[in-house]
Amino acid sequence: MTTQKDQIDLYLASGSPRRKELLAQTGVTFERIAAPVDETPLPGEKARDYVLRLAHAKAESGWQAMIAQSLPVRPVLAADTTVVLGDAILGKPENAVDATQMLRLLSGSSHEVLTSLGLRHAGGVEVVLSTSVVHFAQLTDAQIADYVASGEPMDKAGSYGIQGRGGLFVSRLEGSFTGVMGLPLHETAVLLGKYGMGFLA
Repeated sequence: MTTQKDQIDLYLASGSPRRKELLAQTGVTFERIAAPVDETPLPGEKARDYVLRLAHAKAESGWQAMIAQSLPVRPVLAADTTVVLGDAILGKPENAVDATQMLRLLSGSSHEVLTSLGLRHAGGVEVVLSTSVVHFAQLTDAQIADYVASGEPMDKAGSYGIQGRGGLFVSRLEGSFTGVMGLPLHETAVLLGKYGMGFLA
């Protein structure tokens, strides 16, 4: 008997609802798979190296989970998004105080958003990097406090979501809007297309 998992193109090693919605736009069929990875930066690790390492590790973790669960063998797609201000990596805030501090740092300045993709297939892992530059308007303490109180920053790198209320703070964007959301659509579609999947295959 053919099951739903027999018919899918790949597994998505991410619990992000944003990545799920974006990946669906590429035309692939997929199922989620858990891929726990320690996201602590290594001592002295550069942001670019960090985000590429995590995408690779998440894709590999998803592949190993697929094997361990005896699931049909399919490619595993993973992604990691990191906000970088200067040399500092701004991850997900630990609490409201942490979120407030990050938003004050981002206020009135520009920062990079790095999103890496990792696709694990039978031949290994291919990794792709998307880099965007985001310019923030000057924020008042009241605006920051109101935004933090909304709860939106709490599970997002850099303490904001460009697809939500956080998008109101963005005065200019150079790069990929969907990359800042967590899954750069063009780069993802091109990567999957190389392996015969999705609308760009």
